[in-house]
Amino acid sequence: MSKNQNNEKFPGYSKDVIDILEKFLVKIWSIIEIKTKTTEYKGILLPRSKFSEPGFIEIKLDNGYNIGVKLSKDIEIKILGKREGKYNVPEKSFPINKKLPNIKLFGTGGTVACRLDYTTGAVIPAFTPGELFSAVPELANICNLDTEIVFEILSENMKPSSWQKLAEKVEKEANSGIDGIIIGHGTDTMSFTSAALSFMLKDLSIPVVLVGSQRSSDRPSSDSALNLINAATVAAKSDLAEVVVCMLGSSSHKYGLIHRGTLVRKMHTSYRHTFRTIGNIPLGKVENGKITMFQNDYHKRIKSETKTLLKFEEKIGLVYSYPGMTNDIINFYVDKEYRGIVLAGTGLGHTSTYIFDSIKRAIEEGIIILMVTQCLNGFVGMDVYSTGRNLTQLGVIPGKNLLPEVAYVKLGWVLGQTQNPDEIKSLLLKNIAGEFLEREIPISFNYNADEL
Repeated sequence: MSKNQNNEKFPGYSKDVIDILEKFLVKIWSIIEIKTKTTEYKGILLPRSKFSEPGFIEIKLDNGYNIGVKLSKDIEIKILGKREGKYNVPEKSFPINKKLPNIKLFGTGGTVACRLDYTTGAVIPAFTPGELFSAVPELANICNLDTEIVFEILSENMKPSSWQKLAEKVEKEANSGIDGIIIGHGTDTMSFTSAALSFMLKDLSIPVVLVGSQRSSDRPSSDSALNLINAATVAAKSDLAEVVVCMLGSSSHKYGLIHRGTLVRKMHTSYRHTFRTIGNIPLGKVENGKITMFQNDYHKRIKSETKTLLKFEEKIGLVYSYPGMTNDIINFYVDKEYRGIVLAGTGLGHTSTYIFDSIKRAIEEGIIILMVTQCLNGFVGMDVYSTGRNLTQLGVIPGKNLLPEVAYVKLGWVLGQTQNPDEIKSLLLKNIAGEFLEREIPISFNYNADEL
């Protein structure tokens, strides 16, 4: 397969595609019609990212979506016109109002309030206060905004050191007198980061609101502006002093929901209302600048010094149980001297009995094994069936209602705090950041925020 070329006329395209484009006298930003035996599309020819898969022609359709048309021998291209894309965000001075709260926005590389750079194919944050004011002028009615880019990475490239750096930034700002913090974050691993910050930040005095968007700002269906407005409202006006996620809450897209950082999960690859509180109802919602809290059991703003507990053990495995699983899987982590494993078991917290030997070996060699359910909703119940009881007898620790990613983060954080086995188990079973529920309320499995 040919590699993508660093070609000034056709950035990001592979040589075989460039040959076809030149054959039909097509240029970047040409409005074209592409026909093959099986497809027919009209759109604007776009530059591509140097990381894009070769062998495709990328166009923007009239509906705003970008698609890639695979190169074929029978392809025909007709030029219909030209329309060059312009995606620079103008910068205006962000107005300061001394009567409004002061909010800090940390950027990590998500697509909230972004512009698309078609030269590289990358989504670039519109991130100075002036750019954000131009892109989302409603922010000036909510708060005085300051911004700082902490990372410019894909959310799947976040790692424990990223969480530690973010926690340090939050600690500094919270103790400086800021009224609230927003963290712009990619949605794919947002629940990992929200959980990590929930454990790493002690005595938090203000709201820390993670926000992202499912669709970037160059798309007509983008949710970025509304999510940012809602997150700013929560950071500026709520009485929360917790780490939360604020994203669109229903298919109507009328409001955002406020999710506790240790009970939230992305539940759909593309829906804009993808985030759900698991095992409970959300903390509240924000709609048209008004915050409605559904629960009273949350930490409220206090005058306190925020502290960080940053140490994190990175040698943690997250393993899903599956039929046919062998001892080799667990033995790999033992041989690599991992310190902890989260087992996402089936049902009430089960694994195949065929891997009991490796589980026993791991525990005997000092590896902490924490069991959660891959069902997501519900609690592990390891005293119901013999498999669960036998696992408990081996030393596996039941993780109650912990989500797999929250269990992974909590286990790494706990092992960073202590090496004493009794203290480790005590901390794992202690409700530190609202991660444990006393019980699952029936409505939580299928709640409708319109009816709460």
